[in-house]
Amino acid sequence: MKVNKAITGFLLVLMLLSNLIFSGACFAQDPAKKLGRGVANTLFGWITLFSTIEDTGKSDGVLAAVTYGVAKGLGKALQRTAVGVYELVTFPIPYPKDYKPILTKPEFPLGKEAK
Repeated sequence: MKVNKAITGFLLVLMLLSNLIFSGACFAQDPAKKLGRGVANTLFGWITLFSTIEDTGKSDGVLAAVTYGVAKGLGKALQRTAVGVYELVTFPIPYPKDYKPILTKPEFPLGKEAK
């Protein structure tokens, strides 16, 4: 009897999650994309450190890249990773409105900027 209740509970939770994930088709964003952003930013947010150093070196020179670029890159990497964890944990909740990304420049690590 306990096994049947456990299976029923599991199936109900699975149905609820699938409804939350796939019901967002009418929105500009949806829970599945928010989950994907969360996973990508959590696992690969640290890549932002290196791309920021490179961008700073191209625009301001090598000395700026090894000083200001490293500091700016660390801040951006920590920010992207923290936002990734937040989106990973809250992916079924449509906040910000309609599952819009918190970080848009770019939305994913090493991605193109959102328009």
